[in-house]
Amino acid sequence: MRGLLKKVFGDGNSRQLKKLEAQADQIEALEPEIEKLSDEGLKAKTEEFKQRLEQGETLDDILVEAYAVVREGARRVLNMRPFYVQLLGAIALHNGDIAEMKTGEGKTLASTMPAYLNALSGKGVHIVTVNDYLADRDAKDMGELFGFLGLTVGLNSNGMSKEEKKEAYAADITYGTNNEFGFDYLRDNMVLYKEQMVQRPLNYAIIDEVDSILIDEARTPLIISGSASRSENMYLRADQFVRTLKNEEDYTYDEKTKNVQLTEEGNNKAERFFNIDNLYDLSNVSLTHHISQALKAHVIMQRDTDYVVQDGEVVIVDQFTGRLMKGRRYSDGLHQAIEAKEGMQIQKESMTLATITFQNLFRMYQKIAGMTGTAKTEEEEFRNIYNMDVVVIPTNKPITRDDRPDYIYKTMEGKFRAVVNDIKERHEKGQPILVGTVAVETSELISKMLKKAKVPHNVLNAKNHFREAEIILQAGQKGAVTIATNMAGRGTDIKLGDGVVELGGLAVIGTERHESRRIDNQLRGRSGRQGDPGLSQFYLSLEDELMRRFGSDNMKSMMERLGMDEDQPIESKMVSRAVESAQKRVEGNNFDARKTLLAYDDVLRQQREIIYQQRYDVLDSDDLREIVEGMIHSTVDRVVGSYTAEDVPEDWNLEGLVSYMNSNLLGENELSEDMIKGLEPEEITEQINNMIKQKYDEKEQEISPEQMREFEKVILLRTVDTKWMDHIDQMDQLRQGIHLRAYGQTDPLREYQMEGYSMFEQMVADIEEEVSRYIMKAQIRENLQRQEVVKGTKAVSGGGEEKEKKRKPYVKQQAVGRNDPCPCGSGKKYKHCHGA
Repeated sequence: MRGLLKKVFGDGNSRQLKKLEAQADQIEALEPEIEKLSDEGLKAKTEEFKQRLEQGETLDDILVEAYAVVREGARRVLNMRPFYVQLLGAIALHNGDIAEMKTGEGKTLASTMPAYLNALSGKGVHIVTVNDYLADRDAKDMGELFGFLGLTVGLNSNGMSKEEKKEAYAADITYGTNNEFGFDYLRDNMVLYKEQMVQRPLNYAIIDEVDSILIDEARTPLIISGSASRSENMYLRADQFVRTLKNEEDYTYDEKTKNVQLTEEGNNKAERFFNIDNLYDLSNVSLTHHISQALKAHVIMQRDTDYVVQDGEVVIVDQFTGRLMKGRRYSDGLHQAIEAKEGMQIQKESMTLATITFQNLFRMYQKIAGMTGTAKTEEEEFRNIYNMDVVVIPTNKPITRDDRPDYIYKTMEGKFRAVVNDIKERHEKGQPILVGTVAVETSELISKMLKKAKVPHNVLNAKNHFREAEIILQAGQKGAVTIATNMAGRGTDIKLGDGVVELGGLAVIGTERHESRRIDNQLRGRSGRQGDPGLSQFYLSLEDELMRRFGSDNMKSMMERLGMDEDQPIESKMVSRAVESAQKRVEGNNFDARKTLLAYDDVLRQQREIIYQQRYDVLDSDDLREIVEGMIHSTVDRVVGSYTAEDVPEDWNLEGLVSYMNSNLLGENELSEDMIKGLEPEEITEQINNMIKQKYDEKEQEISPEQMREFEKVILLRTVDTKWMDHIDQMDQLRQGIHLRAYGQTDPLREYQMEGYSMFEQMVADIEEEVSRYIMKAQIRENLQRQEVVKGTKAVSGGGEEKEKKRKPYVKQQAVGRNDPCPCGSGKKYKHCHGA
């Protein structure tokens, strides 16, 4: 086995693999001994491991035995015995690295071993998937194994109640999507009572399709928002105006940077249209914003590529997976601008209450690991940002897929004709074909052409992804033709039907190169699983977006000089290499953008952690008087300092100081100038603090100490939440314009850090001042209640709402008969509910 691995893989990976192999060999050696154990003996191992951990052994100490136990459990319960290479992947996952395992190599089964091992610590393991379907499937399938070994499994899905979520998180192993884990973290930091928090401290996460979550979606912030008001009429007027504009004359569009802006003539037109003197006057900031978003909606956002219109709604299409992101909305008024463009009812905008990026969410775990079929091309990013190495795990059987050089055509029309001819020929032989497209409109165009050619086929794109599992199930059968956008059934295997191996296996035809090599590799990887034969062939044209962006003009003129027509392809490794180097440039640009985003987001991350910790301390504490008094002393210090800042005491503004203290912290006429005349600032501060303490004591005597403690909590929570919400908004506004500082020869990031820090300090001072004022001045009511700052909050990913769908948690602890009641409590039989 070891010799084969060395042959297949070079030295870059071999050192890492050598270490993994040493442990995998030990696991294999234990197999005969573990096989002899009865079911009861195997189950008893879980308790034995837990006791050994309590007695001081580490997870690393028991890894070999624990993995051998899971391997034997999988054979008995799931009738699946992990291969040697799956052991290698499983060890890499425990080490906090990324296991790159090709499609069909059994990542889901490999993850059960590190999940079991790390769950033994009792701190919880999160297994993160890209969609609810996969989370549900894996919780059910792998849940049987974990239940057999005595561990509990929870499913965390959208729409569950707090009690249901709490139960799911209390399980040893919890399955769910990246979005749901992130939203729960944010919601937990908005609760009014500690008991309402659902998550335990973040311990260990295994991230499936790790490249999709930590790279493709790294720039997607998770946002909890409430509604804000902006004029619907303004969107309509901006839309009417933009419809009158002409490209190049009134606005310019840069396809490379996807940047659109008005020309001088466009500005003049705007001023005439809206009857204003100067479009860029401060009083017209809102109007400029609306025009800018309307321009983006018309010029950059393309229907059936970036979004689709369905059931009277504008629905975003995820550019990486091609899935419909139903219910999600673009932020900053862009969604409303698209609604105006499409002539639909304009929905209200929302206000951010809490936000976090996936980069910062997953860096909060004690340990993270990931698995995917494609990660090596992004290894530098994983290492720099997440401190994870990418370990390429060899395939169980050698890959026999035939990856052919790209065919390049002069025009798109010629390319699509060739694609359809190729599909037709292969279909007539009975070979199954998967056609990969970058956009929804391309999949529909090919579908139309295949209908004309009378080739039966299935289309798997954002418009019908609900049939995904069913379509993918049939995609490897004889004569099947499946057209799919980038998602290409990610996370599900295409198994070959009878007689397909003899026909050459699954043929994967790519109709365009994606800007990321990983996405192309994912498409290729749908074919040739587990040593099956297969083929991949990409068809490109000089009119494709990637070719247009990276200089295909020379090639076009060369093809014209050679007199090549549009149905004649070039098949050249040199051209394929040029395309790959263009992809590398785009990947490099995207990495830089994500690195910059992280540097900016780190400013807010540090602030978020301070605020959330302070908020937790408030919820967790039974007596906040000391914290509140500290805030009052800080406020008094600052105020006294500002009124006595002059060098000469005669110039101090004692009248203003007295007025402030009596209005905000003491009673009417309680403090007079005579009481503080001739004192040093420190003495003034001490005297005022003593008066405040006396008043505080009197206030507490008027009511019960319990009521006073609750009053302190109510005031603190409301003030912190309100100020933090405003601060997020201000930081966002600062961020929007900070890049302009580069024109003044200053580093925008440094400026953002400095100003962000200064704004945070100001917010802390404002919180202290407001809490002091309310504590000392507010009337305490008998029926005190903690209140949310904003009602009707929504969970938003990338600026869009996640619509709730009611689903009970799936918590599997023991084997359930198909006709038994489902453990989720729905009242249905297990086979009709979670066993379906």
